Amino acid sequence: MQIVGYERAGRGSSLLVSDGGAVSRASLERGETIDFGLGERHCAGVVDHESGRHVPCTRAGTPYCEAHTSTWVCARCTGTCLKDEMDCYDEHAIYLAAFAPDTFKVGVTRLERLETRLREQGADRGAHVRTVRNGRIAREIEAELATDLTDRVRVGRKIAGLSERVDESAWDSLLAAFDPIERFSFEYGLSLASRPVTETIATGTVLGVKGRLLVLDRRGTAYAVDLRDLVGHVLDPDGEPADRQSSLGAFATD
Repeated sequence: MQIVGYERAGRGSSLLVSDGGAVSRASLERGETIDFGLGERHCAGVVDHESGRHVPCTRAGTPYCEAHTSTWVCARCTGTCLKDEMDCYDEHAIYLAAFAPDTFKVGVTRLERLETRLREQGADRGAHVRTVRNGRIAREIEAELATDLTDRVRVGRKIAGLSERVDESAWDSLLAAFDPIERFSFEYGLSLASRPVTETIATGTVLGVKGRLLVLDRRGTAYAVDLRDLVGHVLDPDGEPADRQSSLGAFATD
């Protein structure tokens, strides 16, 4: 069996696990317990969207080999279309997103996906600042704003902010220059007292999922796991080694 993907929205957070054909979902809802030992890792292959079945691949690339890696050219677009023919004619939203404590980014998405997109990224706050008629215009504006704001927040920075709160004063100061159409505030139910340990594990009690970050409790220590780092691992029936880095809080006594 192999972890071949994950879901963060719509059906609820879950790991996609394949036995070589059929795909099952392991819930990552708060309070669930998962117990997957991680073995070797190789390409996760592809899940056919029509049949829902997994087509395995044994190539070494992770989480996907070159044959199963798709490049979304729109992510690199700055207003000059990189496709043979422009096709992003839906209304697009330009948004700002806040990640605790004080990282603010600009982004664009189709208007109907705005709130979903913010949740997918694990944003703590969001603001819809402008609507335009197509993706080309949206990307042009995004590129202009990205000279002052970042357009990408790396996973390490998101992990560092898991136990922090948004600097509301700095966020409000930023928004004062934009007159937002709509504002969003998201809660993920983590309530962490300190930064979790960064680790690649799939064993423990789920404390929550924030974007693509899974937070697990194991033996009194909170671990932050990048879900993407789990994809491609073959499940080891013998389980994981017991020795893991622990937070100091795990050794506290009364």
